Amino acid sequence: MTLNFTLTTHLSDPDPIVRRIAIIELVDETDPDTAEPFLITALKDPVKEVRIEAAKALEAQDTPEAISALLKALEDDEPAVREVAALSLSANKNPAVGTLLLEWSSHPDADVRVAIFRALRELRLPEATAPALYALIDHDARVRREAIGVLGWLKEPSTLSQLVVLAKDDHDTEVRRAAVGALGFSNDESVITTIEAALSDDDWQVCEEAATVAGKLKADSLVCALIKALEDSYWQVRIKAARSLGRLKHNKAVPYLCLTLLHPISNLRKEAALALGEIADPAALPNLTETLNDADPDVRKAAHLAVSRISLLQK
Repeated sequence: MTLNFTLTTHLSDPDPIVRRIAIIELVDETDPDTAEPFLITALKDPVKEVRIEAAKALEAQDTPEAISALLKALEDDEPAVREVAALSLSANKNPAVGTLLLEWSSHPDADVRVAIFRALRELRLPEATAPALYALIDHDARVRREAIGVLGWLKEPSTLSQLVVLAKDDHDTEVRRAAVGALGFSNDESVITTIEAALSDDDWQVCEEAATVAGKLKADSLVCALIKALEDSYWQVRIKAARSLGRLKHNKAVPYLCLTLLHPISNLRKEAALALGEIADPAALPNLTETLNDADPDVRKAAHLAVSRISLLQK
């Protein structure tokens, strides 16, 4: 397929607004193979708005040529162009271009390294393990966080010890949070003790992540720490703790969840009711029955589901 004369003319028009609109029309009216070389050329346009539009349009392209052009755009003088190029790269799902990305993983610009690891995350390339591990000691916290994301997707047991160290000791809150989240694939004892410690982290977002991961690990030894988290000063942590206690299905949590049914925050009462339904201990029935009269309809619905489940299992 070839471009019509008008569109070809507009792509080289002296007015950058016309060129930008032409790129949009190019994507809408032309097949990807025909559009790609024009978009790659537009990434070199002297006006940043045109380059930004071209970088956006290349999101749908996964050829080596398109990826190479986007990688080069990561070195653009304009931060906005670099940001859009990074987003387009991160949307790529073609493992075949992983080698190209890996070649840029040690780029001297931290912004580029961030973009590369973000793009590598969902490709799940085993070859990305070594570069991601090396990036865990990067001086830029953003790079460490994105590298953790790569390792979290790969779920490689050999990376556990490094992730544990970051979850416990990294000075950056987001890095600790990411490392805690990445540990959810293993029931190794070091992971369980790390999650337990993270439930008391100085930052509530790390605690919230730890409460979520605790429910995935299905380790009874985390029940007491989760019960304690039901009294955390942040409601977000308490909600995740209640949810994970339901997943762990441990009767020890029942009296504490019953007390939580009286909490002033309705979402927390709802999660407590749902968790009690998951645990399905008949001892919770009196409290759940009272909750059937809760002022919040979502809480009443959760209590009704819990009562029905427990009653059914008793038959």
